[in-house]
Amino acid sequence: MLAASAAALPALLATASCRSSDVFAGPDPLAGRPALSPDTITLQAVIAAEQAMIALYQAAVDSQLRTDDLEGLLAQHRQHLAKLQAQLVVPPGSAASASASASGSASASASASGSASASGSASASASGSASGRVTVARLRAAEQASAADLVRRLVTVPPALAQLLASIAASDATHAVALGG
Repeated sequence: MLAASAAALPALLATASCRSSDVFAGPDPLAGRPALSPDTITLQAVIAAEQAMIALYQAAVDSQLRTDDLEGLLAQHRQHLAKLQAQLVVPPGSAASASASASGSASASASASGSASASGSASASASGSASGRVTVARLRAAEQASAADLVRRLVTVPPALAQLLASIAASDATHAVALGG
């Protein structure tokens, strides 16, 4: 019987392929890290846009453009960023998180600052200000663009994240009004 089993073993091994997914339940450890979920990618993009907004406000505060009003709005954006970052769960050191974060932040920053600078520079040139300088019109345009972007994202995320994005969008719209829009 032992001889029969030993003779059958090479034939059995030749027909059976051994993949790690056959042996383990769950993700295949040899396949690399799983891709990030669409919600995580969206959250990374919103975080990058919020960071771009904070940088814009910081530049305005540094140039002493209505500093008293802007510091309060800047503080609110920092609170938004903290809330968004608390929602983000990405395994540290994952290759997917590094590439998604880089592409998400690049596209989010480009979209946030691109739309803000496009309408901001149009307003700035109309008022005679230098296009490189942060103006109230540029901040207002950035707030309006951010609010519109967040509202567009609401239908693509789960309810808990949608509630946070809606709250931030409402705050951004309020900021635009406070800035004269």
